[in-house]
Amino acid sequence: MKNKRLVKFSFIFLTALLLFNPLGENNSSHAATTDSSIVNMRLMETTDIHVNLVNYNYYQDKPTNEFGLAMTATLIKQARSEAKNHMLFDNGDLIQGNPLGDYVARNGLEEGEVHPVYKAMNLLDYDTANIGNHEFNYGIDYLKESIDDANFPYINANVYYDDGDSDPTNDENFFQPYKIINKQVEDENGNTQTVDVGVIGFVPPQIMQWDSTNLEGKVITKGIYETAQKFIPEMKEQGADIIVAVPHSGLGSVELQKKEENATYNLTEVEGIDAILFGHAHEAFPSESFAGIPGVDLEKGTINGVPSVEAGFWGNHMGFVDLKLEKNGEDWDVIDSSAEVRSIYDEETGEALVEPDQEIIDAVAEEHQATLDYVRSEVGETTAPIHSYFALVKDDPSVQIVSNAQKWYTKNAVEGTEYEGLPVLSAAAPFKAGGRSGSNYYTYIPEGPIAIKNVADLYVYPNTLKVVKLNGKQIRQWLEMSAGQFNQVDPDASEQQSLVDLDFSTYNFDIIDGVTYEVDVTEPSRYNNDGELINPNAQRIVNLQYNGEQVYDGQEFLVATNNYRAGGGGNFPNLDGSQIVLSPQVQNRQAVIQYIQENGTIDPSADGNWSFTPIDGSPKLTFQSSPDAQQFTKPDGNISYSGEGTNGFAKYNIDLSKPVTLSSIQQNVADLKQAGEIDHPLAVQLTNKLKQAEHQLDKDHQKQAIKKAEGFLKHLNNKAMNKFITSDAKEDLNNAADELINNWQ
Repeated sequence: MKNKRLVKFSFIFLTALLLFNPLGENNSSHAATTDSSIVNMRLMETTDIHVNLVNYNYYQDKPTNEFGLAMTATLIKQARSEAKNHMLFDNGDLIQGNPLGDYVARNGLEEGEVHPVYKAMNLLDYDTANIGNHEFNYGIDYLKESIDDANFPYINANVYYDDGDSDPTNDENFFQPYKIINKQVEDENGNTQTVDVGVIGFVPPQIMQWDSTNLEGKVITKGIYETAQKFIPEMKEQGADIIVAVPHSGLGSVELQKKEENATYNLTEVEGIDAILFGHAHEAFPSESFAGIPGVDLEKGTINGVPSVEAGFWGNHMGFVDLKLEKNGEDWDVIDSSAEVRSIYDEETGEALVEPDQEIIDAVAEEHQATLDYVRSEVGETTAPIHSYFALVKDDPSVQIVSNAQKWYTKNAVEGTEYEGLPVLSAAAPFKAGGRSGSNYYTYIPEGPIAIKNVADLYVYPNTLKVVKLNGKQIRQWLEMSAGQFNQVDPDASEQQSLVDLDFSTYNFDIIDGVTYEVDVTEPSRYNNDGELINPNAQRIVNLQYNGEQVYDGQEFLVATNNYRAGGGGNFPNLDGSQIVLSPQVQNRQAVIQYIQENGTIDPSADGNWSFTPIDGSPKLTFQSSPDAQQFTKPDGNISYSGEGTNGFAKYNIDLSKPVTLSSIQQNVADLKQAGEIDHPLAVQLTNKLKQAEHQLDKDHQKQAIKKAEGFLKHLNNKAMNKFITSDAKEDLNNAADELINNWQ
């Protein structure tokens, strides 16, 4: 009886089980999930290539191991061989950035003519590409003609047509905002699956400032974070299984900022984004330079849990994100990830880690040779070497030449206009001064012929000349913003202090030529890097003068600069485009070429119009530059070589302490007497010797002045005089007199 009841119960239980689970669907689904619905997907990125297709440095006119898409292509092929499923994306800043890009833009593209960038990239089977900010440098028409021959789609979500109204609800995207790619993949059991990959791109909204001449009245931009919040849900509704964001934007601030230029951190907080391939900042992520940022896991390569990668610049790295996907019904979930960047060369030894891809080199051989012929053509001569090794710490010949050319061109341009007669100043910055671009990123032009490649080395961007009208108060604030290049110095600290703020972009360190001024680095910065007033009472710029007289607030000036700065680039106070009064139709680089051609032979000496305010005390200040800069230090200068630095840089000392002069020692003796540290008998003898030295100097008798100074030391160190002076005062005066005599000698 029990057996019959047991059989009956078993039958009823089995029947109920089948009713709730027909044909064992849950078991089958679970088996599929664990065994056959795992997909490993590799997402690869290049970014900020800047037309560096061949591993060749056009400025130095020699091959290089440090950059070039031809080298990156080898890494791409290696990475593909390691993964069954892979996709490749480019993140913009592609068609501008070196003489090859300028050469192609200068000659223009005929209908149907393929830009060399796409001759190369079409060989690598990119899936999608994003628009970078430098894509707009040559104008929208040129951009359209360039990307027309790409064998892959372009996306961007935050650039819109300017429809002229104030209604944001009817704005139309200028580019396709996103693309959903039906990617055929192979799961871990060898079965074919389909993953719908949504890809969305962004560009810094600041392009409206940086390229206002090319874009105003044609397009508008919106914030990256806000745009992502709009489109990510829409992409999900359109069937995207996973979403890959490709922002041409650096990591940026942890705090959400409106219309943030570098908004990647903010994007990681937008729900629905599964991976981020970012760029723009010319850095490699993950790397130790990002250590300590909240939410960043360098081992996993995640930011707030979102796998992310930034592939350096110029093709020096290839980056990829590996995703492990698990099928969940009709959806795919990311259950694990990792991110990595690979370099094309060993950063310690400089040796190449891969060979260049010959197919890429062959594809652009014609344009490469034409560029070489172009950059090797001569425009003049220089009577001395031109370099930018010390451009961040002293007035510099590489910046001086640009300023001279801009002033020369502007003075000619204002003739016959209402602005003729106004003082003409020039703002220029050291574009190549190391920083994130590495220890080789400096200008060096030897004495002798100057070719176009050298001018391109002096002025690396295709900016156009703009002239703004400002008053003295506005000039001072411009310089205060530029002075953010320096850390605040503690004059009493005994430890070493870094003078230069490495987070400040060197292309924002404007030197304004035509006025003279000092920078007091013991003061805090008045503005932060975003142009926000953070220390209203700070004043780093002192002794601002024009023609030897103090500049007053209402005094009017013309300042020659470039379209980037005049249009608001760099967030400088009082510069938003409305101050532009003249727009000569010439590139800044072309103005430099014409200036050199006009003069034939140029003297590259800097005029020393700016300097640091001497510091009381003897702080130990250091900065980094190229090891090659050692040859330009002088035994009697205030810059000296300190030793090896990091990442290929060398370390240098700079002495900003107040220089010892005869008058400063005289004042010191008087002060010490007043303080009671020197008694009358010795003070009289010391004062007399200093007066005798002064008398000899007035007669230009240098040797006799040195003898009188040595007599000062003799009296100072007479043992019989020890009772008339404190030991500290004696040491101070000995050091000062020794330094003075050494300087005279």
